[in-house]
Amino acid sequence: MAYVPVPKDLTKVKTRVALNLTKRQIVCFAAALAMGLPLFFLLKGSTGTTVAAALMCAVMLPCFLFAMYEKHGQPLETVIRNIAETKFIRPKERPYQTENLYAVLEKQRKLEKEVSAIAKGTKHRSSRPRRG
Repeated sequence: MAYVPVPKDLTKVKTRVALNLTKRQIVCFAAALAMGLPLFFLLKGSTGTTVAAALMCAVMLPCFLFAMYEKHGQPLETVIRNIAETKFIRPKERPYQTENLYAVLEKQRKLEKEVSAIAKGTKHRSSRPRRG
């Protein structure tokens, strides 16, 4: 009897489209071919086959990385964006801050008291002196 391993975490299972590749991998490999092959044929006559092949590989390598690399289930562009945010965009020191709920409730109570005083027509204490 045949034995087929079934993963316990089904979120890591990716649907394969063709040739056991995902859609993302097919698109990235097609982009690599679209950039690398014309470059190779343009440079082959003037620089030689070895140099043209090396440049083709260098141009195609980022597309291969975007197609295949994953860290903790995140694709390469997400990993690069997270690194850029932590290194350059966000502040280096992020102190722990909480929102004081009691201060917000106290401010709301004062505002409600002021509104009810205005509605009743009584004078309320204000920080501005009256002109008069």
